[in-house]
This record gives sequence, structure tokens and C-alpha cells, in this order.
Amino acid sequence: MRIGFVGLGKMGLSMVERLIGGSHQTITFARTERSRKAAQEKGAESAKSLADMVSRLTPPRAVWLMVPAGEATEDTANLLASLLSEDDILIDGGNSYYKDSIRRAEFLKKKGISFLDVGTSGGIWGLAEGYCLMIGGQREAFSYLEPIFKTLAPQDGYACVGKSGAGHFVKMIHNGIEYALLQAYAEGFELLEAKKEFNLDLAGISHLWNQGSVIRSWLLELAEDVFKNDAHLREIEGYVEDSGEGRWTVAEAIEQDVPAPVITLSLLQRFRSRQQESFGAKVIAALRQEFGGHAVKQSQ
Repeated sequence: MRIGFVGLGKMGLSMVERLIGGSHQTITFARTERSRKAAQEKGAESAKSLADMVSRLTPPRAVWLMVPAGEATEDTANLLASLLSEDDILIDGGNSYYKDSIRRAEFLKKKGISFLDVGTSGGIWGLAEGYCLMIGGQREAFSYLEPIFKTLAPQDGYACVGKSGAGHFVKMIHNGIEYALLQAYAEGFELLEAKKEFNLDLAGISHLWNQGSVIRSWLLELAEDVFKNDAHLREIEGYVEDSGEGRWTVAEAIEQDVPAPVITLSLLQRFRSRQQESFGAKVIAALRQEFGGHAVKQSQ
């Protein structure tokens, strides 16, 4: 198939390369000349603008959007809406908020343009392993683009999970679960590291746990690699960002009256990681001194 592709970041460029490897033709556009050249080196056609990209596609056109959620997606989708025609398809493979995707689908439907929201998981390993695709939108558009999904995903690694918004909703919950899994592994390994008397080999334990234990996973495989390279993580600062999906998942739990304490606390722990010194901890220390005479450490 012939498809337009907008956004050539860490995942986008690898997705283009995988599509080309599956004998699809890609017409790419990115803001920087460096990204455009990188795509050309992989065998993609490079367009000078969104309008140029759309003009090179054959109706019904399909354009895959892989840019950061929020303003970048909104602006690019709106511009593409003015360039695409009836029966064309716009795909958003980024991490957009699912309510924005529902609104976007309704807006494009009025113009006769189909919209698919595709939650995409696979990270930097997707080129070799394939991408898990959680797809929301019209069945007709899904069926038409199925050859694209088959190329991008591993076997059984894609599915139309529901109507517009469902793809990004499922990906949002996926990422909320990811937050909790990461936090559980983090706390477990911190306990192992703290038990100095045993001098535990964290890489070896990661490998061991992956041999039939109930907590074996790809994350543990990655942990083994991490600890082999830096056994005590001395080269890494314990500062953890969040990219939005965790916050949206917690907000959805509140909206639906669904208790999600583990995911919620894993998000709050990320906030804590960004504090060089916790003012709240200072308050607790000061109050313990006041009511119980407990010693406090003086700041340097």
C-alpha cells in the first residue's frame, strides 16, 4: 500500500522502516531536514510539506500521524483535514487523550473523512519485534488498512477494539498498568539492593525470575540488561517523567468511581522522584520533633 506518514521521531522513523520492509510505499513529512533525510536513507519518499505529501497519494488517501499528543496533534490534524478529501483516512498513532480522539472523529466525519485512533506500543524495540496496535474507529477503514497493521504488528498484535476513541482509551489503560508494574519492580529491586549483607546480584536475580516464575516478563529481561551494564545504577539519576497517560488513567478511575490505588500511587511516586528535597518530609520531621521530641537532621 501507499501511505503518508507524518512524524519521524524515535518510533515514527522505525515504523516507516518496518513498513518499507513490508513492501509498502511511504511518503513522509517531518519538520526538520535531518529527519527527512533519515527517512530517505531508509527508502522513503520525502515531501516538502503536508500539502506536497497529500498530493503524492492516490485516493482514497491514508495518512498516519505520529506526533506528540496535544497541540502538535491538534494543529497537524486540522491542517490535514483541510487537505484531505471525502473517503480519505487519517490515523493518529500517538498517545492522544481518548476524548480528544472522539471529538476529532466527529469533526472529520462531517467532512466525509474516516478516522482511526491507534494506540501504539512497542517503543524503540518495535522495529525488530513489531508494534502492538490498539485500534478504534470504523470497521471499513480498519479493514482497508489491515495490510498496514499486519506489517507493523507481530502475529496477533493488532485488533480493532471498538468505536472511535476506544483505541486510545485501551492504550491509556495499558500505560496506567505499565506505571504500576514499573513501580512494583522498582520497590522490589530497591529492597534487594538495600539488603547489603547478602550482596545480591540483581542482574542474576532478574534472569532467574524470568525462568518460569510468576513475575517473569519483558521488563525483567530489560532489567537484567540494565543491571549488567550498571549493577548499582550509579550512572542514573532517579528522576522519572510522566507523559500524560498515567494522569488520564487516574482521572478516569475517579470519573468512573473505580478504585485504582496502585496505579494512582505509582503516578504520585513519579512526582516524588522529581523533588531534590521534599518539603512535605520536612513538615513531618518538624512536627515529630514538636510532639515527641524526635531528633531532626539539620540541612547542610
